[in-house]
Amino acid sequence: MTKLSVNINKIATLRNARGGNVPDLLQVAKDIQRFGGEGITIHPRPDERHIRYQDARDLKPIVYTEYNIEGNPEPKFIDLVLEVKPTQVTLVPDAVDAITSNAGWNTVKHQDYLKEIIQEFQRNGIRTSIFVDPVLEMIEGAKETGTERIELYTEAFAHQYGLGNKDGILPYVEAAKLANELNLGINAGHDLSLDNMQFFKQNIPNLLEVSIGHALISEAIYLGLENVVNMYLQRLK
Repeated sequence: MTKLSVNINKIATLRNARGGNVPDLLQVAKDIQRFGGEGITIHPRPDERHIRYQDARDLKPIVYTEYNIEGNPEPKFIDLVLEVKPTQVTLVPDAVDAITSNAGWNTVKHQDYLKEIIQEFQRNGIRTSIFVDPVLEMIEGAKETGTERIELYTEAFAHQYGLGNKDGILPYVEAAKLANELNLGINAGHDLSLDNMQFFKQNIPNLLEVSIGHALISEAIYLGLENVVNMYLQRLK
């Protein structure tokens, strides 16, 4: 079964817009798990414009499912992950000024760099995942880094699906087949939603985990958080 990890960055964005502690990020994380969510994802950025580094620390005793911290492995981020020791760290090549993640790693060009960082996390008992585009060469490069998993960057699929082009799934199917052959676990995320989630899941063999934030929180404004979490879980069955 594919696990649903809920990215709560947007909850932090809403909190920070007004100051104070409304909505309460920690309570939301508790509630998502109570509603059936199987993981909590955060993506702290250097400017702390949504998730703060202290949030990562405060969430540690709260998250009893899977705890996934995403980010660009610059020194401050590495130190945070090694301190918190989440279930999984997902390495994302974000520029400092990126609004959101917009590309996967070049796992060939940055192979030695990634390998060194991944080994450090693994020595500390933290599972690693690398954010990658559905390009076979990048999947092969990811295998050489020693990572346990990849996270397929799904924006291109979501865009094509929204245009009615279901063939947009094909590069992801081929990437997943290769990852399975290489014994790489497969996660996925970015612009997955209630509209496209079931189709994606049905076509990707051995999909272990999806990380969904912006769409899920936006849908929850209309449908309610508990309801939306369970709607995703139904689509992932």
